[in-house]
Amino acid sequence: MREKKKVDVLRRLGIEALSDMQLGMKDAMLGGDRDVVLLSATGSGKTLAYLLPLTMMLDAESDALQAVVVVPGRELALQSHEVFKSMGSGLRSICLYGGRPAMDEHRELRKVSPQVVFATPGRLVDHLAKGNISPYAVRYLVIDEFDKCLKMGFSDEMKRAVSMLPGVRRRFLLSATDADEIPSFVNMRNAERLDYLDESTVAGRVCTYVVKSAGKDKLETLYNLLCSFGEASTIVFLNYRDSVERVSGYLADRGFVVSSLHGGMDQKMREDAVFKFSNGSSSVLVATDLASRGLDMPDVDNIVHYHIPVGEDEYVHRTGRTARWRAEGRAFFLLGPDEELPAYVTDAVDGYSFGEGTGVPPRPKTATLYIGKGKHDKVSKGDVLGFLCKVGGLSGGDIGRIDVRERCSYAAVDIAKWKDVVERTSGQKLKGIKTVVELIK
Repeated sequence: MREKKKVDVLRRLGIEALSDMQLGMKDAMLGGDRDVVLLSATGSGKTLAYLLPLTMMLDAESDALQAVVVVPGRELALQSHEVFKSMGSGLRSICLYGGRPAMDEHRELRKVSPQVVFATPGRLVDHLAKGNISPYAVRYLVIDEFDKCLKMGFSDEMKRAVSMLPGVRRRFLLSATDADEIPSFVNMRNAERLDYLDESTVAGRVCTYVVKSAGKDKLETLYNLLCSFGEASTIVFLNYRDSVERVSGYLADRGFVVSSLHGGMDQKMREDAVFKFSNGSSSVLVATDLASRGLDMPDVDNIVHYHIPVGEDEYVHRTGRTARWRAEGRAFFLLGPDEELPAYVTDAVDGYSFGEGTGVPPRPKTATLYIGKGKHDKVSKGDVLGFLCKVGGLSGGDIGRIDVRERCSYAAVDIAKWKDVVERTSGQKLKGIKTVVELIK
């Protein structure tokens, strides 16, 4: 029965077979009663590796909260929650994170009665302390990217959260980098260690290049490099928020359609940027290391290190945004006159030649529309598609990727037709409710 359930989930997700790492995690979780530490590279499929067996371990007939998944940031919380729901297991889940009213989440908790919670450390502690979550039936604790949780200063909150979950029987820790030690407060008992870092590393699937800039200001070199990529998707990584704003502004002024992402942006702006890049409405994402983990960004062709990563872990996670699963990708170090490759880059590195001053920024074929209704309003992808066709005047070929979130939706549409769509849908109803449709700029 378990195997049939697994096959159904994989078919629903469009996955042909599990990797060795995923099979190893499944066997460890389902085949014993020990705690598990899983080490595997960014992009190797760790989320599915623990979620698939977890769905088989929970009691769908019980309304009690049975599993808590702790993650370091809202992006990974949202992504993991979406993957869980897309599995169609019949189990209920909810996502809890800062940056929105806790009271709204409390109401949602009472309405949904989740069996699984995905939460950031601080928000989890908040709900536990207020009694909004009953901890007594929680038997499984997952800490995803536990190394990042510790580095981001969540140790005290994680320690408190663990102490407030007295019924936990098994713990599952996951990371793309090996931590020096696991804090004693996690209470790992006789843990089984699954280390797939060497096997799952993306290094063998990533070609690494060095691009030299004649001047310290590398903007012109970056522009020419990006032009040489054509329509290929690229993430440009920088170390500072203000640098993201500066580089994004420069590229936009030179004709690129750019998405930007950093920690100073509010949640809606972050989501707008992610969806615009993910669905191809922009081919370039300029970002801090916030974009290196926990975001649903498939098929990123190129990684550009405009600023050298501050450490090896950051380098690993940045590079892991390309060559995800079994795909191949490219990574570029953009070096100024006084910069050198860091010592932790041990892969083969090649030079990269491109024509200077002759490139033209690619023009995207789609634009991203924000639609102010989502799953909370019982809206599905089919509803959005029908709305855009019947009311917006589009045909199926004019519409690309559609993402339906809890309270809004995003749709990629033919860039030549977005204005007409916005005009046609102004003041119109989606599933009987007036909705807002606007362009994501």
